[in-house]
Amino acid sequence: MRKMFLTLTAGMILLAAACTPKTPAPAEPALAAPVADSLAKKMITARVFVKPEKVTDFIEAAKFIIDSSNMEAGCESYQLYQNPYDKSQFIFVEVWKDQMAIDNHFGMSYFKAFGPKTKDWLLKDTELKIYDVTLNP
Repeated sequence: MRKMFLTLTAGMILLAAACTPKTPAPAEPALAAPVADSLAKKMITARVFVKPEKVTDFIEAAKFIIDSSNMEAGCESYQLYQNPYDKSQFIFVEVWKDQMAIDNHFGMSYFKAFGPKTKDWLLKDTELKIYDVTLNP
């Protein structure tokens, strides 16, 4: 009887040990509060469709706005890419510190002058989009 009791007790201890949770899983990190829109990084894309005979003029004019924009305090990147399959299509890709930096950029004299200078060189209106940048940890 005693042997049966010991066997039963040992079995219950093993069963209890198997059901006992192991080291608890680490807690999920708390999610940061969303950043206010005025503080979030922004990306701008501007697709430009240039008349084929004006591509060289457009690239030359774009050099000044690119260099000037990249020197602005809130500019993190300002690049122009040319479509390799259609040399008359371009896209500006810009990354800005925040919306205030974009607002300042739009107020710059060289930015304001670029549109009127190049508007007759375009096949159609520029497609401008502004995005919030989502950062991965």
